[in-house]
Amino acid sequence: MSIKKLRTGVAFAVMMTSQLANADEPFQDVAYTILKDSISMRTVVGEGNETPKFAAYIADLFQKAGFSKDDITIIPYEDTAGMIVKFRGDGRSGKKPFIISAHMDVVEALRQDWERDPFTMIEEGDMYFGRGTLDTKLNVAAIVATLLRLKSEGFVPSRDIIMVLSGDEETSMATTKIITSDYRDQIDAEFAIVADGGGGSLDENGKAFSFTVTHSEKTFASIEVTAHNPGGHSSRPRKDNAIYDISRAMINLSNYEFPVIQSELTKTYFEKTAKLVTDPKISKAMADFAKNKNDKEAVATLRSYPQYIGATGTTCVATMLRGGHADNALPQSATATVNCRIFPGISEEETINQLKAVMKNDKLDWKVINTVEAAPESPLNEEVLSAVERAIHVEFPDIPIVPAMALGASDGKHFRSAGIPSYALTGIFIKASDGFSHGLNERVPKDNLERSMRIWHQLFSEWAG
Repeated sequence: MSIKKLRTGVAFAVMMTSQLANADEPFQDVAYTILKDSISMRTVVGEGNETPKFAAYIADLFQKAGFSKDDITIIPYEDTAGMIVKFRGDGRSGKKPFIISAHMDVVEALRQDWERDPFTMIEEGDMYFGRGTLDTKLNVAAIVATLLRLKSEGFVPSRDIIMVLSGDEETSMATTKIITSDYRDQIDAEFAIVADGGGGSLDENGKAFSFTVTHSEKTFASIEVTAHNPGGHSSRPRKDNAIYDISRAMINLSNYEFPVIQSELTKTYFEKTAKLVTDPKISKAMADFAKNKNDKEAVATLRSYPQYIGATGTTCVATMLRGGHADNALPQSATATVNCRIFPGISEEETINQLKAVMKNDKLDWKVINTVEAAPESPLNEEVLSAVERAIHVEFPDIPIVPAMALGASDGKHFRSAGIPSYALTGIFIKASDGFSHGLNERVPKDNLERSMRIWHQLFSEWAG
């Protein structure tokens, strides 16, 4: 479909508030069109990146719906782009704006690896397949369509709603850094909601059992550790060897566990999650850890599970290794890459000093190979959590709303660093076995599109009503 035809079709849908034959939620057809067309855009970093095209597409939708050009800002950066759209309110609440944020870019996907074309949205059974369906173009489509719906309904926000879409969250996050620094005055907000993380969990029978709101993230740091050696001919081996030195250092790391840390957030997370897990051993460990972070048995149990160890403190793990330069020569260097996920409140310097003590070799060279950006935890926010609870309980009464710390990274850390508390959540409910973001054959259950629109509509109406 041409962009011109697409614009005409979507604009008509916006004006008429039409619906798909099987759609119960107003503007669901608009969200569906946005989702389908966005999947076809290769919003992948590098040559041919279509993120700027996607940003222009979204900007046109808002202009067709009556938003002023002055309230739509596209921010080009290298081969990508970010954007800011302001839905102006009348200020009657006396509150600062809030931000709703997501990212337009996706992780690369190779056609030869997938069962289906990753850049064509394919519907099979109860699923939408395609790169970005889960991470996170369904969220972008639902948010954009909901704001267009509110505009068509004559909704006047009591405070400004600011939509921020980034263009390289999956790589450098440079567009978010630019927006939160160079455009800080345009996004001055009470809080930010990041539609990339959190959300609802379904058991393998499809029953919803919890909803997560992420309040913080661990700090990402990758470090190269290098052993050097004069080398020489392999027929004349030496006792000191760069590969042996780096190997011993990594073995020391593998045997080490960082100190246990507990914050109010992780304590609340384990307290609530203890009531949800079915394994009595894990449940008891969570409850005991929430009561006493120094409970050795509870810590040992939680740290034996990869999905829980990160919530008990900092983790560092070897991820890459290279060394030597010829099969008949002693290695002149050997390098290991160590990736750390640092607990909020712990510095990069403190973590590296601990690693140096663990590896027990003061001749090793150390190099941090990424920009380390720490951000504080966002405080528990009653306005955010109570509204989320009400919106989610319309869909699934009585399931717990669980504050949590993300073990990965999102744009949220840049809002926090800029002094704007951020909370990650989506309207998506999914089984763990269907979580294929960043992986092959990414998919999302179809019913999440309509549900997400209901959730976002209620949240936006409450926060800015």
